[in-house]
Order: sequence, then C-alpha cells, then structure tokens
Amino acid sequence: MSSWPRPGQRGERRQRRWGAAHYCADSENGDHIEDPSEDALFMLIDDLNDSDNTFVVIQLDEDDPTWFTSVATLDEGGYEVVCRDTIRREHDVATETCIGRIARNLTIWMAARDFPGRPTQYISNF
Repeated sequence: MSSWPRPGQRGERRQRRWGAAHYCADSENGDHIEDPSEDALFMLIDDLNDSDNTFVVIQLDEDDPTWFTSVATLDEGGYEVVCRDTIRREHDVATETCIGRIARNLTIWMAARDFPGRPTQYISNF
C-alpha cells in the first residue's frame, strides 16, 4: 500500500518524503493544483473573471493552515492579493495588475513560509 495520499484526499496533513508539507491552490470554479509552480499560479490567476471564478486561495493542505494567500478580482480592474501568516503575525494586502508579478511574488512568499523540518526564512515582496 502506498504512503502517498490519494488525489482528492483533503483535510489530512500530507507530507513528502523529505518532510515538507504540501500546499495547494483552489479557485472558485473548482480548479485544484497541488504544490503549484509559478507558471501554474499564473494560469490560475489568468483564468479569473468577474462572474463565476473571482478568486484563488493557496494554503497548506491541512486542517488548520498557519498561512494562506489569496488573489481576487477587483471591480475596477486588477487584483487584490492577500498574504497572511499567523505564526509571524503577517497580514499584507496589496493591489496589482501584472499577473506575472503576482505569480512571482507569491512563489517567493510561499517559499519563505514555515514547513516542518525546514528552517524559517523571511522574504516579503508585498
């Protein structure tokens, strides 16, 4: 029996062989990507619209995640980007129009989060 989680198995803490927790991106329209790359984030954000797919949330795939980030469309155009880390008491909100910049900054921000078995770092571009 494999120790890897089955697709769609949500709410349980998942770990890779080297101990880092998985994170995932979920959009309002039901798209779900495990450990999204910068390119995958770009595509998810690019797919957002003003009617039925207005946001995407990226967080640790566990019951009580210690951090999350979200990107939501704004009525006046552009995107609202929220980055929250309860352990570090960070809560940043920014508006941005460049999808590439959002995807890059989120990738950097998530890489600096606390993962079990990995030293804490601090990098913020928001």
